[in-house]
This record gives sequence, structure tokens and C-alpha cells, in this order.
Amino acid sequence: MTSTPFTRRGFLGAAAGAAAVPLLASCGSSTSSSSGSSGGAAASGAIKFWDMPWGAQAYSDASKKVTEAYVPEGKNLKAAWQGIQWNNFYQTFASAIASKTGPAVSTGGGFQAYQFAEQGAIAMADDVVATMKTNGMFDDLLPGVLEGFKTKDGYVALPWQTDMRVYWYRKSLLEKAGVAVPTDWPSLLEAGKALKKIGVIGFCTGSGAGNFLGNHWAVSMLINNGGGVWTPEGDIDVVNDRNQEAVEFMLEMVSAGAIDPGAVGFTTDNMDAQWKNSKTGYGMFGAYLPQRVGDTSGDIVAAPPLTGPNGDKTALQFVNNIMMYKNTPDQASSEAFVIYYLQQLKGYWQQALVGGLPVFKSITELPEFTKDPNAVQIVKDYSPIAKTFAARGTASTANTAVLDGGQALNKFAQSILTGKTDAKTILNDFATGLKAAVK
Repeated sequence: MTSTPFTRRGFLGAAAGAAAVPLLASCGSSTSSSSGSSGGAAASGAIKFWDMPWGAQAYSDASKKVTEAYVPEGKNLKAAWQGIQWNNFYQTFASAIASKTGPAVSTGGGFQAYQFAEQGAIAMADDVVATMKTNGMFDDLLPGVLEGFKTKDGYVALPWQTDMRVYWYRKSLLEKAGVAVPTDWPSLLEAGKALKKIGVIGFCTGSGAGNFLGNHWAVSMLINNGGGVWTPEGDIDVVNDRNQEAVEFMLEMVSAGAIDPGAVGFTTDNMDAQWKNSKTGYGMFGAYLPQRVGDTSGDIVAAPPLTGPNGDKTALQFVNNIMMYKNTPDQASSEAFVIYYLQQLKGYWQQALVGGLPVFKSITELPEFTKDPNAVQIVKDYSPIAKTFAARGTASTANTAVLDGGQALNKFAQSILTGKTDAKTILNDFATGLKAAVK
């Protein structure tokens, strides 16, 4: 079980809210209140809820407070909170599940539920979805956030926030370069060339150590051209005309100098500095880039999604989720707590504790959310067209986690950013590496 590649998705960018916690830097910042209990139950008899540090310490404090404030109805059990560190988190869950000392409910890596569902450890959330349909929560969900969790066995998890990949630009640099905000691939290339001429990076990305934004851009461009990694049925389909067209365009961006030659080694710290110091005019990042780099000038603005050469208009998102486990002292209590917890989410955005986007429309209407025009624009423009790594299908699988956490995707993105191999060879190598890793 522990050999399964873990997925980091769900915390890349999620900690970059008001506190501007660096990407991945929160992975060791949680506290732990382990009770030494077993079977999904704390020593008190309450169900165990394991949560990850989705922001600074204030987030974990709030999550614990929400959990401890839960007053169950009838015979349902209370819940006990425990913080789990990102460092080696997959191994932490895997070992606990194997020894039947794991949680009854948890958050975790973006594709974790699919991995443990394949091993028979996940309790499906169909009854929770049914309850949401009766209490108004289902109709409050933003489009596309729930569908990906539906598998042949049921809903493996429920969404609670999204990690959107957003195009950003610096108004002052585009004006200096004399180009409009890109809306499609030709205007993206034009802007990249013009920005290079004024001595800044035309498209900011990177695939250095711990930086997966280059991976995300590469996959998002495949999807933006109607391609992707999988067939609608979930089989590998990498080498096709749409994907080749997308890779050829990305290679053209590299050869034109729109992408810095050093991008293959850029870390997120490098990219932060490039945005903060006005060294780049356009690129892809998470949903709260200005807050992340401490820019309050209003010069960094969310750009519209791009339209691909075949008319496709898409965005890439990762849907972070809450899941239930079969090893629980009482399944009805797990389900009741999940409903309660989802109903409390608005407090995290009211207090600016998380860096992801909400999954409920009602939260996007809160004054604390609408005061950020970029966030409002992203929800309006990106959310309705967003797809996941599962595209061209909708449901993810354990193989999606292999894609996200494996070396095949890293090599794919790095080959593009290096720009020394042709598109067909890059795609063939990607397919070979992926086929060797998936089941």
C-alpha cells in the first residue's frame, strides 16, 4: 500500500491566502492532538476527524474549534479533531488504515480518496449527497465540483474547496509592451514575444524542485485544445493530433523566447520573485497571486481563460475534498458530521484562512469574498468551464493520482520547457512513462 505514489494536489497553492504562506511550505506546520485510539473512534468514543493544514496555524485552530463545537443530534457521536502534517501524509494515512487506527472522516490529498477506495477503505458518500439534495446544499454547489467524485461504486468524497489554475498579467508591463491581454493562443504568443522585447519574461512558469505549475500548464494546454491524458472512459490516450498541436504550440513559445530558458529549473520561490519584482508580465498561478506575493497595487490582474485553436475554452482545477472511511464506529455519525462541517465552511472565507476557492455559491456572495474583484472574476469566468486532470472524462481514478504524483508528468513538462525534442517524441515518451506506472 505504501508504494502508491502520493498526490500532492490539494495543498499546492492552497496555503497561499491572506497569510501568503508559500506553496508547499505549510506541509509541516500542523499540530497534532492524537488520542491513541483505534477504529475511527477517539478514546472518548467520538469519531476521529483528521484535517490537513490548509493555511497558517489560524486555519488549524479554526478547524479544531469548528469540530469541537459540533453538537450531534440523537444518537450520533461527537467528533474529535486531529491535525496531520503534509510531510509523509500518504504514508501516515496508509499505515493507520492498515492498522485500523485511522480516521472516520478526513481531508487530504486531492486524489487520496480514489486511491483508498480502490483498496476498499472508503465509505461512499451517496447518502450525504442525498441529504444535500433535501437541505439546499446540493443546489448551492458551483458547477463541476461534485461530478468528478462519482465512480461506479458511488461518490468517493465531497468537495469543500477548489484549487484553480488562473492566468494572471501585470497591467503596467502589457501596456509598456504595447499588447492586449491574451484571449487565445495567437495573442498569447504575440504578448510573450512583446514582453520579451522589453526585457521581462513573457510567460512565467517552471518545473524546478517541488514546483508543479509547469506540469499544470502543460496538461491545461492539452485540455484547452480538446485533448488530455485520458479517454472519456479513463484509458491512456496521449498521442493524438490535438495533443500534438498543443505541444507544438508550447514548444513555439519556448523557441520564441516567451518562456525563460531557465524555466525548467524555476521553483515556486523563483516565480514568486518574478511576479513580485515585476520581472514577468503574464503566466499561470493559483487563485490568490497578488496576496501571495504581497502586491496591493492592483497591477496584477486575473486574465480571462484562453480559447484554444479549435474553439475549446477551458480551465484546470483541483477539487479538494472531505472523505469518509469504512473503519468508523458509526457511519451515520460520520455522515452527520460531514454535513455539519460543510455547513461551517463559510467561516474560513469570512476570516480569510484558506487560499482556495469555495465550492458553494453562497460563500462567493459573502462580502468578505466579493471585496476581491479578482476572486469574483475567477469564479465567474473559470469555474463554469473548469475541468480536472480526468479530462476528457469527468471522474478521476487512482490512476489520476499516479499521473499527478509520478515522474512521467514531470518529465513531460520538463521536456517541453527544455525545448530540445519534437512534439511527437515528447508525447510518445510521456505515454510510455505513464503506461509503465498505471495499473
